[in-house]
Amino acid sequence: MMAIQSTITLNNGSVIPQVGLGVFQTPDGETTVNAVQTALETGYRHIDTAMIYRNETSVGEGIRRAGVPRDDFFLTTKLWNDDIRAHRGLDAFQESLDRLGLDYVDLYLIHWPADGWQQAWDDLQEIYASGRAKAIGVSNFQQHHIEELLNNSDVVPAVDQIESSPQFTNQELIDFLTTKGIHTETWSPLGGTGGNLLGNPVLAEIGAKYGKSAAQVVIRWHIQRGVVVLPKSTHAERIKQNFDVFDFNLSPEDMDAITSLNTGHRNGADPDDFDF
Repeated sequence: MMAIQSTITLNNGSVIPQVGLGVFQTPDGETTVNAVQTALETGYRHIDTAMIYRNETSVGEGIRRAGVPRDDFFLTTKLWNDDIRAHRGLDAFQESLDRLGLDYVDLYLIHWPADGWQQAWDDLQEIYASGRAKAIGVSNFQQHHIEELLNNSDVVPAVDQIESSPQFTNQELIDFLTTKGIHTETWSPLGGTGGNLLGNPVLAEIGAKYGKSAAQVVIRWHIQRGVVVLPKSTHAERIKQNFDVFDFNLSPEDMDAITSLNTGHRNGADPDDFDF
């Protein structure tokens, strides 16, 4: 039986499944095709890609092989920094659609606050008005970027996709976004390669109580925080395991214990100091 997964309604009325498959660093070709197909056949209804992942074509092929009707899944892609700086927002978006083989995406994001993002946001508003993106948002925007955007635009981003994990909760930014009606999506939700989070004894002990893995515990922690979580994997069993998180609830004490793992240190790049 397919798991009943939770959804979140964004500020424009779009409904986003709370757990999605991320395909960052998933190689183009059969690896990505198979991961996407497996995820959709498992019950995922949310796939998150980006132009710079260079696997949009394979994502589209995986979607077609799974045979899920277009209205039944949520797809995100993103505008890359080089295209932001070159003011290629409209052309880059059409190129993404062409690679995906789709008429529209459910969410289109500015990937990083690269120079020229203000013009890019104008482009995204035009795309949104055309109906070819059902929602638009940003990724890796800090509070000051959001404040500048809101001072110059009537369209509030639907989401801000940011780094967040038990090691780097980024809770202050999430709380700020909430006050503005902007939902949070988390990338590197399991701590990424730099953290060894999944070997953490606190997570192992909590997982043992519920008969769940450390990864499942962390994904559940994100769900109960009210954020959208995007775990990535290319392994069929792990993809399935990461989705098997809707049949238990962490206690408030366990939630606090996981949150207390916060070190305040990022695993990824700093949105105020990046060189790509």
